[in-house]
Amino acid sequence: MAELEFGLNSFGDVATDGGRVLSDAETLRLMVEEAQLAESVGLDVFSVGEHYREDMVDSATPVVLGAAAQATSTIRLGTSVTVLSTQDPVRLYQQFSTVDGISGGRAQLVLGRASAIESFPLFGYDIAEYEDIFDEKLDLFLRLMREDRVTWSGRYRSPLESVRLRPRMPEGGIPAWIGIGGSPDSVIRAARHGLPLMMAIIGGKPERFAGHAELYLRALAQFGQPELPIGQHSLGLIAETDDEAKTEHWEYWQPVVTALSQERGFYPPTAERYAQEVATGALYVGSPETVAQKLAAIVRTNHLSRFDLKYDVRHLPVKARERSIRLFGEQVAPRVRELIAEDPGDWRLTGRHTAQIVSARAKTAQ
Repeated sequence: MAELEFGLNSFGDVATDGGRVLSDAETLRLMVEEAQLAESVGLDVFSVGEHYREDMVDSATPVVLGAAAQATSTIRLGTSVTVLSTQDPVRLYQQFSTVDGISGGRAQLVLGRASAIESFPLFGYDIAEYEDIFDEKLDLFLRLMREDRVTWSGRYRSPLESVRLRPRMPEGGIPAWIGIGGSPDSVIRAARHGLPLMMAIIGGKPERFAGHAELYLRALAQFGQPELPIGQHSLGLIAETDDEAKTEHWEYWQPVVTALSQERGFYPPTAERYAQEVATGALYVGSPETVAQKLAAIVRTNHLSRFDLKYDVRHLPVKARERSIRLFGEQVAPRVRELIAEDPGDWRLTGRHTAQIVSARAKTAQ
């Protein structure tokens, strides 16, 4: 498979420094500095999310990436999610063709339907049309990237007649991944369109997504597509020791997840559940060796060619963020590559029967 890549994801979580909460402007400048740091420690990708929540400042992602493009020279710059459903595909094309031009061809995106839905009422969209909006806008965005001139009509924006946008992206567009949170239909959608798959795994045992990865690879074959990369996005923090990492991460992660549990109706975090999540779940928290061993195992199981670490948590100190980035790039990533070289495992399909693809859905042959 392609060389294993490592990236960082920021959701623009507001940081602290010496106990002082940084302003929004300071946090934005910090993100640009962290993109520079990521490049200096050898990481492959720096990505920024898109959210419209308190304590997150990533609502204008292309602007942040444009600033990061001027501050860096080699690291690829993208989105950890672009909420395509509430974006105008025409404007999105123009924004990212601009970022790509400024950065010298380093721009990319992860396109998603949104797990947080604040953008729907903010921009006047009906959440009841969640699926239809995404499908239509994905079709238009891909046509804009893949065709020189586009004539198009749909339900959710005005029609286009022989439109050729400027500035131009390279022929075929820029790398665009489909982000999924667990829906098999989303896996099939990515394969049908010939797009790489990014699996957002933020809780529970990450091995449960192995079936999604295998479904994706089988679907690519059925649709006549070449094998494409599979990535994983998860949360974590790296420190010199396991205890230091777990103690610090729990302090800042616990209040965030407690608030989300009240908002979304799932169980509140406990110290016991947190320890289990770190040990066998989707939190990559610990010393460099601990995190590297855990990452190498999931790379093999989930057929990964890319892993992105969401390193920022609301009010996490600047120094802890910096330390985590440095250890991830300088120690964890090289160690994982070393472990995979020693024991690559099975990054290919298991021996399961080929899936039968019908339209946008998959029925697995028994």
